[in-house]
Amino acid sequence: MVHFVGAGPGDPDLITVKGKRLLEHAQTVIYAGSLVNPALLSFCPEGCRIYDSARMTLEEVIRVMEACHEAGQDVVRLHTGDPSLYGAIKEQMDRLDELSIPYQVCPGVSAFSGAAAALGLEYTLPGISQSVVITRMEGRTPVPEKEKIQSFAAHQSTMVLFLSTGLLGKLSQALVEGGYPPDTPAAIVYKATWPDEKKVLCQVSDLAETAEREGIKKTALIIVGKVLSGEAYQRSCLYDPAFTTEFRKGNGQAEDGK
Repeated sequence: MVHFVGAGPGDPDLITVKGKRLLEHAQTVIYAGSLVNPALLSFCPEGCRIYDSARMTLEEVIRVMEACHEAGQDVVRLHTGDPSLYGAIKEQMDRLDELSIPYQVCPGVSAFSGAAAALGLEYTLPGISQSVVITRMEGRTPVPEKEKIQSFAAHQSTMVLFLSTGLLGKLSQALVEGGYPPDTPAAIVYKATWPDEKKVLCQVSDLAETAEREGIKKTALIIVGKVLSGEAYQRSCLYDPAFTTEFRKGNGQAEDGK
């Protein structure tokens, strides 16, 4: 069995209980060395073979998995954050299907959750934003025409951008072209939940300047939207005394007693 495991955003304590258990019993681990905190490898048992996929091609990764399968051994494929986001797992699973090698996915805590925690942020504030767009700037990997930054920016919802730190000048331009005012609040969160985490608040117009000043060149998430502004938001109806739910009878009065 091949286990695709989400390592979480960086803090070793943020791997799931199941993910930690799989590491503790792994015979072989292939981890994304460019992003996964190596401290997680301390959970591996003595004698576990460890491969750094940052130095491997897809074909080399699959060969290791195939050899372990033939030997009757389990493999943990350790991906950063949650493997369903920019994890390149589909191409691995397709090849495993061709080879009739079984696999399963153990989800993880994404870096976008870690970034929100670092900022003390709720992405979906009533009356401010009820949608989160998770995307990236187009670089060497293209994005579909309908998913250009300008298209998403037209909605002015909360946006979280992965893999875009080296393109912040172009990102600011695209966000403004799409509809965000230049003074829209933004944040740069470097290595969320790691010991050297850094978080910086700025505006859409000065993303590149802020990153340059702070020496942030990679491994950061960009958050954009009014949820960062501190604007007044609507109270949740679920916990309003006047609101009746399946579990609680409302008192018919709004929060102010009227």
